[in-house]
Amino acid sequence: MWERLRGGAVEGFKVRRQYEIGPFVVDFACVRLRLVIEIDGGVHERDDVGLRDPLRQTETRALGWTVVRFTNDTALGEPWRIDDAIRDRARVLGLL
Repeated sequence: MWERLRGGAVEGFKVRRQYEIGPFVVDFACVRLRLVIEIDGGVHERDDVGLRDPLRQTETRALGWTVVRFTNDTALGEPWRIDDAIRDRARVLGLL
């Protein structure tokens, strides 16, 4: 996924990986769009992790970020959905 997103590959919007936001480290973040992209693997099916995810997401949103989540299967099988999420957020902000 990183190879697909790095260097502004989607409409020129740069994405950073393993980015710190408050007390959290998110999978990917587009700072300009204040967009977090989380890729959820099998570990997110565990109860302890699954219960923390909504809290992390709520707190990240409270810091002014939009959060989108994708499963590993979607990220690998339909990666254009992540591209579309970046474009959609840019449109909402009037940047596309």
